[in-house]
Amino acid sequence: MSNILKEGEPAPDFKLPSTDSKSLSLGDFKGKKLVLYFYPKDDTPGCTVEAKDFTSKLKAFAAANCKIVGISKDTLQSHEKFSNKFCLPFPLISDAEGTMCEEYDVYIQKSMFGKKYMGIERTTFLVDENAIITKIWRNVSVPGHVDEVLQAVATNKI
Repeated sequence: MSNILKEGEPAPDFKLPSTDSKSLSLGDFKGKKLVLYFYPKDDTPGCTVEAKDFTSKLKAFAAANCKIVGISKDTLQSHEKFSNKFCLPFPLISDAEGTMCEEYDVYIQKSMFGKKYMGIERTTFLVDENAIITKIWRNVSVPGHVDEVLQAVATNKI
């Protein structure tokens, strides 16, 4: 893992394939606030609830000049299936190689039933109009999380 990212630092750039039929980069969001939310796996219970929560608040994020992008290591095909199944109105980025996950320090050692493995820690980054990280939520608990993010965006605490 690289140096842990902190609030107030520039967001690492990226250019990866997304479900909106093109590669996305940080520069595509210049002049807008951006929520980058990293999640472990498409179409699993927690990840589905989180995606649906962001979808349900999309108009409020848009009113605050804020875009939403989900990122996991799933393939673009998996993302498209997940996005279509739940009519997700924002792009999902496929970081199959894990480069972006490592740059954002979210690919960590996890443990389940005593077994250790590498996986994505559910993490959300709020990036301002100048590509500076203004808020980081690590080890996110899904219930209420999207409301917290929206409150940070709407109250201009970024």
